[in-house]
Amino acid sequence: MRPPQGNAHLKVAWMLAPVTVGLVFLFGTLAQCSGEQPPSAREPAAIAAPAALPASADGVPSNETFITVAKMARASVVNISSIREGQEQGQRSPFPFFDDPFFRRFFGDEFERRFQPPPERREQGLGSGVIVTADGYIITNNHVVEQADEIQVLLSDKRKVKAKVIGSDPKTDIAVVKIDAKRLPTLRWGDSTRLQVGEMVMAVGNPFGLNQTVTLGIISAVGRANMGIVDYEDFIQTDAAINPGNSGGALVNLKGELIGINTAIFSRSGGYMGIGFAIPSNMAKNVLDQLIEHGKVTRGYLGVSIQEVTHDLAEQFNARGTKGALVADVMDGSPAERAGLTRGDIITKYDGVTVKDPTHLRTLVAETLPDTTVIVTVLRDGKVRELKFKIGELPKTVARANGNEPGTAEGDHALAGVTVKSYTGERRGRQEEGVQVTRVAPGSAAERAGLRPGDVIREINRKPVRNVGDFERVTAALRPGNPVLVLINRGNATIFLSIQPG
Repeated sequence: MRPPQGNAHLKVAWMLAPVTVGLVFLFGTLAQCSGEQPPSAREPAAIAAPAALPASADGVPSNETFITVAKMARASVVNISSIREGQEQGQRSPFPFFDDPFFRRFFGDEFERRFQPPPERREQGLGSGVIVTADGYIITNNHVVEQADEIQVLLSDKRKVKAKVIGSDPKTDIAVVKIDAKRLPTLRWGDSTRLQVGEMVMAVGNPFGLNQTVTLGIISAVGRANMGIVDYEDFIQTDAAINPGNSGGALVNLKGELIGINTAIFSRSGGYMGIGFAIPSNMAKNVLDQLIEHGKVTRGYLGVSIQEVTHDLAEQFNARGTKGALVADVMDGSPAERAGLTRGDIITKYDGVTVKDPTHLRTLVAETLPDTTVIVTVLRDGKVRELKFKIGELPKTVARANGNEPGTAEGDHALAGVTVKSYTGERRGRQEEGVQVTRVAPGSAAERAGLRPGDVIREINRKPVRNVGDFERVTAALRPGNPVLVLINRGNATIFLSIQPG
């Protein structure tokens, strides 16, 4: 279980975690679902989607539509058992003198048995997977198979087959496993960018080990991010009932297309509470293809620090709305610097796609292969410009930021009550100067805007601030009632703050 950021009362639950149990006791009836039936020698014929799904005369999906889609999806969804070996902790190891006949004569064999090494413990986790190629490639969640010593796949025809991990990507929670089989049933991929809120979907998986379970619901939101589940988030939110064990299962539309891979639930109890999340099919397929071809995922890189465009910031930068991503900093030697991107630009389009927010831009860039040339549209000083970028490869480690005479901004302006000291620190291999905030007056406009001690102020109203003298000179010229735009370094990030007076 992982608590989402910002709410200590709710939990985002990995669907696998509550289903990890010992082999001796497996929820009773779950043992019957583990594939004890003798394996079938017959391989199933591949199941293709019908040319047209049944529908009623008024175009509303009929009962036969749901039955047909469920049959297609169930044939392609498998049960995945990940087995981890281990030993019980806290028990004593055997002593070498147990083999001494003199010792045995006085203490007997029963005494020795009490100090035998603990039996090996086998933990089994249950999850789901989706067959994506007829020759045995299966997509699932990374958290279903990570650290597994053995992986077993139970097919829809009750065959139980060993699988091996081809590759995994913890940043999206995607993994690919392979089984030795042919002519397996598959689902065709759907386009997750065309999904609509309110669209009916089915979730198929193995909740609590109950194989081939199908639930029905709608898409309740798209583009969910900042959940704190994985690094790259663009989740489909659904109210189709999913529970522990559904991880890695299919989310399908009523055309019988795979549109998502179920990955997590939003819950106070660890069980279903009406909200589940699925990785969109376009992201999943991109990761899948790279893992199969290269065994790893390579991501694109711009080399910028970006932030959300708020209403206040939109006014400061002459933007007409809050869509896009505001560039707060540009890395030295990065593709962004070479393309001419500057601090204060608002990226509105990426290779023809309208940028909704920083998370959306980050995903678009990550899914772009290095050395690809793209056109980026930016808003600079109220004017639209187009820049040509050659995307780089995301480095393993990205450059991070580092840190005296005090000065206080006095008067009746938006920065009144802020105390600073001169600051010199190293950032991306070079010395940078500014002023570090040591105190923010309680209840002040700066505190309400989010300025806090430790922040390093680099600019005020686009004017550089290198020391306390610059800070006092610039703040002395601020007028009461006017908003102030401040550029700060906070930890590893560079961000703009719009401080409103009053």
